[in-house]
Amino acid sequence: MGNKKYIESPDKLKELFEEYVKHEAMSPMFKVEYVGKEGERVNTPLQVPITFEGFECYLADRGIIQDLGDYASNKDNNYSEFSTIITHIRRHCFVQNFKGASVGLFNANIIAKKLGLIEKSQTTIIEQPLFPETEE
Repeated sequence: MGNKKYIESPDKLKELFEEYVKHEAMSPMFKVEYVGKEGERVNTPLQVPITFEGFECYLADRGIIQDLGDYASNKDNNYSEFSTIITHIRRHCFVQNFKGASVGLFNANIIAKKLGLIEKSQTTIIEQPLFPETEE
């Protein structure tokens, strides 16, 4: 067990995720629109989806760790104590994205693809002759 962990405890990972969520809430993206007769520029703040990948980027930008792959996969069983918080973080991201898409806050098609919720349908085509043979 000589490997040093970049994030020393599940509590620290939870704390970092909560900081990421707050950071995203305070850093909206803006939709630029031109309204009225004069075409006045209006910047409308938009909430952004919370994602696991976004969290990893947040950690990388802060110089903490580049990705959470070892933590998420429990590489060599060295990260077992992190499994509960990793599951919590993934579920939080899923629920926030699903709710946002459900109320029209986020693009439902993009979120559905991201969450693996694409509806699949199957069509079976049965060939029938145009003029069936009949017995005379």
